[in-house]
This record gives sequence, structure tokens and C-alpha cells, in this order.
Amino acid sequence: MQRRFAIIGHRAPSSGKLNLNDLSGGSGRLDVLLRAVNSALFLSHGIRTDSHITLHLEGGPGPSRRIWFNGETLAGVRCDERSIAGQIKAILKRPAKPIGVFDQVTQGIFDTGGNLTTTLADWKREDVTLYVLDAEGEPIENIEKSERIGFILSDDRIFTGEEQKLMAHLPRISLGKKWLQGHSCITIVHHFLDKKD
Repeated sequence: MQRRFAIIGHRAPSSGKLNLNDLSGGSGRLDVLLRAVNSALFLSHGIRTDSHITLHLEGGPGPSRRIWFNGETLAGVRCDERSIAGQIKAILKRPAKPIGVFDQVTQGIFDTGGNLTTTLADWKREDVTLYVLDAEGEPIENIEKSERIGFILSDDRIFTGEEQKLMAHLPRISLGKKWLQGHSCITIVHHFLDKKD
């Protein structure tokens, strides 16, 4: 079962300089996204080849940008936040790619334009069964087994009204009544799906 995660960085920069010494402040809480990448992709001694994660960088300047980490082909990335941030820093120096153009920057890491609307459309075309992670949703035990399953989550902010409208038709899945941090949610989802595989 292929797992996909999409996380929205509402203030994460989509271009320009990135301060590796201030990932939680001046970098628009990029640290939240980096922890999500770590949880989505890395095992104790290896990479989850059945997992992908797409970061949505919405903080400008310029158009929104997506960075896609494909666990199936990913190589040459260490599992510490600063190392992953270094990869993103290099991408942000480059001109943004048009929507639909996936430029492989290093093995398994792709840069492209677009936002949540684009990702939802991409995943629908690829027959991904979609869920929104939401503490108010149905228990995770209610999800249907699927060849490709995708989960959408936010950074340290709640989904905007526009994002809520985009996802209004999607089922909501809860991991409990407490609002957990995104990377913890990803770990729990992996644990649940690992038991079902």
C-alpha cells in the first residue's frame, strides 16, 4: 500500500533565502514540515520506499511551490532536519517551475509549481484514496484499504477557509480527540497501515 502525505506550510517561503539557523521563526515554521518529512520517509536504518510526501510552500515571495519527496527513489538525504533544510534551501534559490513540470533536483526530490488544488487534482487522476487528518473526523479504523492512500494535514495552523472548501467532499479521519503535531500523526498513520499490510 503506497502512502502519500501532503502538508501545507502556510508561512513557509516559496523562494528566496533560507536561514538554516532559524527554521522555526524566520523560515515560516519550516521546522514543522521538516519533521513531517522525517516521519514520512525514514526508518531506523533506511527509507520507506512505499511513502511519499509533498510540501506545499505557501509563504511567498512569488507563487506557491511544491517539493515532492519520493521514497521509492530517494537517495543521498540524511534524516536530520538541517540536512533536509539544506536541500530545500538549494531549491528555493532556483526559479519556480511551472505547474505540471516536475524537475528532479536530486534523486527522489522534485520541484514543481502549484498548491493544494493542484495536488488534489494530481492525486485524483492517479486514483489515490484521499483523507483529511482531523481530530473531529471518523476513527482511523474506518479507512478503506487501497493501493494508493493519501492524507492531507496542515502545519501549526488550521486549514484556511479556502482549503476547507477544497476538501469539503473528502472524508475526515481522526487519530484521537487531541490535536497532535503533524509528524506524530504521520507516525501513527504508518503504524496503523503497517499492521494492515
